[in-house]
Amino acid sequence: MSRKVLLFINGDAPKSLPNPEDYDLIACTDGAFHYLKNLHFPLEKLDFISGDFDSHSGADENVYEDKFIFTPDQEKTDFHKALEIIAEKGFKDIDVFGGSGGEQDHFLGNLTVAYSFKENLSIKFYDEFSEYFFIPKTFVLKNVKNKLVSLYPFPLVENVTTKGLNWPLTNENLSITTRIGTRNFALEDNVLIEYEKGDLLVFIGRDYL
Repeated sequence: MSRKVLLFINGDAPKSLPNPEDYDLIACTDGAFHYLKNLHFPLEKLDFISGDFDSHSGADENVYEDKFIFTPDQEKTDFHKALEIIAEKGFKDIDVFGGSGGEQDHFLGNLTVAYSFKENLSIKFYDEFSEYFFIPKTFVLKNVKNKLVSLYPFPLVENVTTKGLNWPLTNENLSITTRIGTRNFALEDNVLIEYEKGDLLVFIGRDYL
């Protein structure tokens, strides 16, 4: 069984917190530490806190100073550097909270960072509205009946075919500049998505009906 990582980064704080017992390693960037403290997350469960600590302040944090990993490289985001640490520890399956919200350039930057790691890490984002992640060229979404499903080319995808969506695609191309596949919904519990070339980001939202 794959060992799972829970990573909090500095976007909008999650409305509800996942169960830390479901994870083998738990980490956060320095900015996310503050909202975890406000949400009464069990901070002793954190395995490491990484970042340049430009948003770090206060005596409470110093209790956990032995968990700090200082990553001052300004050429990379705190999210990027946290993923590097996680990869070095041998983990691949990562659930990310706090990837969206706030300044939208951060959200787009987080998607780009996830894209750069997609060959080596399985990264799934969660926020108030949806979960979203890059998928391989053949993928089955499970337990999604009646949920919103959006397909977003990054930046283009060729010969996309889907089975189980209300508006199916058959060998169709998607492009960020001409046609994207948002606001569809699943008719079946399992939805098959296949494509031949490019990179595809999938969003699974709330129930459509």
